[in-house]
Amino acid sequence: MSDDEAVHYAVTRAVATLTMDQQHNRNALTPALMSGLSQGLEAALADEAVGVVVLTNAGPAFCAGADLSGGTPAAAGGGKRRGARRDGLADLLAAIQDSTKPVVARIAGHCVAGGIGLAAACDLSIADDAARFGFTEVRVGVAPAIISVVCLPKLRRVDALEMFLSGERISAARAAEVGLITRAVPAADLDAEVAAVVARLLAGGPSALAAAKRLVYTIPGMNRDAAFTRATEVSQALFASAEAAEGMAAFREKRLPSWAPPPSVP
Repeated sequence: MSDDEAVHYAVTRAVATLTMDQQHNRNALTPALMSGLSQGLEAALADEAVGVVVLTNAGPAFCAGADLSGGTPAAAGGGKRRGARRDGLADLLAAIQDSTKPVVARIAGHCVAGGIGLAAACDLSIADDAARFGFTEVRVGVAPAIISVVCLPKLRRVDALEMFLSGERISAARAAEVGLITRAVPAADLDAEVAAVVARLLAGGPSALAAAKRLVYTIPGMNRDAAFTRATEVSQALFASAEAAEGMAAFREKRLPSWAPPPSVP
């Protein structure tokens, strides 16, 4: 890929990596960056060889949020109007959560405003413990409206109010404590931790992973009876699947299931 592309896409050993690389503006959410992420995710979902997607960054910032260099950010959609259509960021966050393949954020740098939305939309997010996080929108006269859809389900109300209203930046450790990200690790351990997480995900059956992810996002919003009905349907379908038959056979035969990549060779 050319150096001027906002997002670089690469596949290695069943892992598709999307690297945001607009270092001149700290990987702000420009139309080019959001389009690149969307296209990369679509490519990963269409590739049967890909089992996990990793979203990461080049440079010292994971994502600086909306691109404020040109006035009204593209993600804001322009002027006030009734019935405004969903913008690119909303569609991107929804696509990450709707992905049938796990999406892991490798956060190697500061993550603020809309960048936190990217981290929160991913299924697992591992951050360099030197990174800082902040809902800084109120400091420029706006609110974290779009990203609230993916962030609020992870937060206690008191934590959300403190962070949304103050605009203060917090440590990666604090972001993990309140549930915005999965965990924070020393920078020297970041790649090893992400690799370990990815390896554990690749050990799961593709259909089982997709179903497990859907349960997390859908069951909490259902009433109890509907949830039990839906869970029963999912369970019965999976137990009757060829994937489950292969997984159970592999367990009995003490071998890797067909979907699991072989151990890497040093």
